[in-house]
Amino acid sequence: MLKEKLKKYSLILASGSPRRQQFFKDLDLDFEIRLKEIEEIYPPELKAVEITDYLAQLKADAFDGELNDNEILVTSDTIVWHNNKALGKPKNAEDAFQMIKSMSNATHEVFTSVCFKTKTSSTLINDVTKVTFADLSDEAILYYIENYKPYDKAGAYGIQEWFGFMAVAKVEGSYTNVMGLPTAKVYEYLSTLV
Repeated sequence: MLKEKLKKYSLILASGSPRRQQFFKDLDLDFEIRLKEIEEIYPPELKAVEITDYLAQLKADAFDGELNDNEILVTSDTIVWHNNKALGKPKNAEDAFQMIKSMSNATHEVFTSVCFKTKTSSTLINDVTKVTFADLSDEAILYYIENYKPYDKAGAYGIQEWFGFMAVAKVEGSYTNVMGLPTAKVYEYLSTLV
């Protein structure tokens, strides 16, 4: 399928996220991983998808002048947007608890932006998913944080873990987007390149 069509390209995933790497494997794509340390700071006036668009582009721009003719670089960024603010990765257990507690019995949005960069062009796509949590007890939240340590996840939770199975009452939109990559949109975009 797509792997065959993309043979003349070298796909580069610039992400240390094990979930994004697994998605690329599960999409049956040949790719290599190239990482750069990027300070993920964005202008404070940016809101919602503007933040993820900015950060995905920022990560791609770090590779300016380094790509060969046949290379396609893929960068990505995901945030949880709730009560008109971005919830990034929690600093500690208390921060994680506050984030999850604020989303209990409420709906939040998960935004992911993906940047596809070549030697001569750069294209951004993005997606949004609405996630509604059930009414969560403090005990359940504390159990999750203690046992799953969700410190590498935006919004302090992984929908694919125990927490997602017991806490998520409703998902509107792409499920994989909540895990950090809108796989159907990524696949569709890559299909347009051939």
